[in-house]
Amino acid sequence: MNPTLLRGVVALVPVGFVLIVSVAAVVRSRTVPAFVQLAGAACLLLVVLTHICEGLRWFGRMQWGEGHSVGHYVDLTAAVLGIILFPAGYLLTLRRGGTGRRW
Repeated sequence: MNPTLLRGVVALVPVGFVLIVSVAAVVRSRTVPAFVQLAGAACLLLVVLTHICEGLRWFGRMQWGEGHSVGHYVDLTAAVLGIILFPAGYLLTLRRGGTGRRW
């Protein structure tokens, strides 16, 4: 199996869990921090999906895995946004006093 594909599939489990928790937070509270957290989780899911697509060699015109390509910048942008937005939304939720339930 391609190492990039393996990393993408393995990362799908924790990112899927983060996405489910974020959707639950949005459904429960419907606040801006919950939506920010969900946007960050969606960006992290995009990173995982780009690695899976790279491993399967889908969308060859995007030149996955090559520097200075469209696929590289999609992956980089999604990773940066996910790393910034997800914790920011979570911390803003905690600062507002949480949602009443603690995980």
